[in-house]
Amino acid sequence: MARQPRHDPTRSGASRPNAAQAPRGLRKWFAPRSAPARDDAAPRRSTEDIDSLAKRIIVPSLPVSDEEMARATHQDRGQKLARQEAWDTLSDKIQYADHTRLATPGGETASLLLAAGARSDIVAAAEDALHDGQHPPDDAIEALEEVLDEMPGDYPSALVVALAHIDIAWAWRNIAARDDPAAAARAIARHIASADAILEPYDGTAIDAPSIAAARCALIAACDKRGRRVAEEYEALITLDPDGHRHIRALGRHILPPYAGGVKALEVAARRVAARTEDTWGAGAYAWAYLDALALDPRALDLLEPGFFIEGLRDILARKDDQHIINLLAAFCAITMAPGAGGRVLPPQADRTRAEIHDCVDWILEHHLQELHPLIWSQTLLMPGHAPLLPSRRALIAKGRQTALRIIAARFAGHIADGSSLAFSRQGMYRLPAL
Repeated sequence: MARQPRHDPTRSGASRPNAAQAPRGLRKWFAPRSAPARDDAAPRRSTEDIDSLAKRIIVPSLPVSDEEMARATHQDRGQKLARQEAWDTLSDKIQYADHTRLATPGGETASLLLAAGARSDIVAAAEDALHDGQHPPDDAIEALEEVLDEMPGDYPSALVVALAHIDIAWAWRNIAARDDPAAAARAIARHIASADAILEPYDGTAIDAPSIAAARCALIAACDKRGRRVAEEYEALITLDPDGHRHIRALGRHILPPYAGGVKALEVAARRVAARTEDTWGAGAYAWAYLDALALDPRALDLLEPGFFIEGLRDILARKDDQHIINLLAAFCAITMAPGAGGRVLPPQADRTRAEIHDCVDWILEHHLQELHPLIWSQTLLMPGHAPLLPSRRALIAKGRQTALRIIAARFAGHIADGSSLAFSRQGMYRLPAL
C-alpha cells in the first residue's frame, strides 16, 4: 500500500525563524517574507541577471570540508600502513572500525576507506598501464597476495586483496574492454574468480564485519549476471550496518540494470529496505536507494512514489543534520532533478515526479543549508561519461560555488530583485533588506 508523507510544519512555514530567533547581529536587518517564489511562476531571467543576483547570496563556503578531511585521514592511513608493510596494525584498525561501525561525519565506512587506501597504489598502477594501452603486470597484485600467506585467516588482509582484484576488474571493463574485448573478458573473469576465492572463507555476519559483507556485494556487482543475489547480499549487509547509507545507495545503483532486476526490482528493494531500517532512517532508506539510481537512469522515476521519496528526504535530514548530507541532497534536487537533466524527454507522469523532487531544493536550502561545500555541487554536474578529463580541484571548487549560488539566486530571485540579500546561518535563511 502506498505510504502517505507525514505532515511537516516547514511545508507551511510554521517553523520559519522570526526576528527574535535571528542571530543578534542580523536582527535589525531581518524582514519577514512570504513563501519562496516558484521559478516556474517567475519571469525567465538572463544569465547576467542571475549572476548579478548571485552576488547577494551570503553563505560560507568550505573548499575542504570536514567530510573530505575525515575520508582523506582514513585513506592516507591505510595507504601509509600498506607502504610500510605494517599489515598487523592495518588489520587491527580495520577490525576496530568494523566492530565499532566507525564512519566519517557524512557516513562513509571507515574500514572500507582504510582498505581503499591500502590497495590504492596497486590499483592506480593497473589503471595507468591500461590507459597507456598495456596489460598491467601481474607482479604487483601477486606481491599483494603474499600478504595472505603471511597472515592466514586474517579477514582485513583478505578484504584488501579481494577488493584490489575487483577494482582491477572494473578498470579492465571501463578502460580496455572497447579496444580489446577478448583480453578484457579474460582478465575480468580471472580477477573476479580470484576475489571470489579469497572472500569465500569469510562470512561478514558471522564475524560481525560489514566490510566483508560490502566486499561480497561489490563482487556480485562486478559480475555480468547478478540476478536476485544483489538484493539478498545487500539486505544482509544493510541489516549488519543499517546506519551506512552508502550501502543503501549502492543497492539501488547495482540492482538498476535490467540483468540485475531493473526498475521493478529497484522499487521492491527500496520499499523492503525502508521497512527494515525504519527505526534508523524512517522513510529515508527509500530515498537513499533511489538517489544514485535516478542520477544514472531517469527511467527509475517510472515507479517511484514522490510523496514517499520526499518524506524520505525529510527523515534523512531530521536524523543526519550534517552539512555534507544537506549539500548532497540539495545538489541532487537542484541539478540531477532539474528540467531536461540527462537530455531525455520523460513521460508526463515521470516528469511530474521529477518536478516534485526538484522543488524540494527550496525547503532544503531555506531550512537546512548553513555552508556551501562546492565540490559536491561540481561533482553532481559531472555525470558518468560526460567528463573524460577531470578538471583541477581549484576549478571544481570554483565551478561548484558558482553553480550553487546561481541556483540559490534563481530559486529565490523574487526576494532579492529589489536589492536585498539572502544570508544563511545556523538559524536558517534570512533576507537582508537593501540599505
